[in-house]
Amino acid sequence: MSAATTDWLAQLAPAHAPLPPAWWPLAAAWWVLLFVLMIMLGAFIYKQTRPHTQLRRLALRELKRLQAEADDDTALARDLEHLLRRYAVARFGRDSVSALSGERWITFVVEHGGVSWLGGAGTNLLRLAYGGEATPQREAWLNGARGFIKGRT
Repeated sequence: MSAATTDWLAQLAPAHAPLPPAWWPLAAAWWVLLFVLMIMLGAFIYKQTRPHTQLRRLALRELKRLQAEADDDTALARDLEHLLRRYAVARFGRDSVSALSGERWITFVVEHGGVSWLGGAGTNLLRLAYGGEATPQREAWLNGARGFIKGRT
């Protein structure tokens, strides 16, 4: 019996070490980490491509402050005009906004959401803002400014 055992043991392959662990496929924790990093990268790119959302929030906050603090119609008209000009330059670019004045400015505001400025409200705001006489229309001015900032048409 000993001869059979010896022949059988001789036929076995030599001993060798197991293969080192492979780096692919990844373990489940690595997949979760990769997924989280991709979500964070996507959110960062989305936020960078839409900077006007923060600009819109700041302008709406300033509009709310103007609405709460302005007692004088002339001061409100002047401040609204300056706010909307600053917002328009930041949002649409200096080249497209800087040449606009009077009726062309009002048309621009109306086309970009300030519909409440139709019917003379925008003209009254401009007259009062620049030292002329006009009938104050606070609600129409504020609604038009809010619509313009939010971009409603």
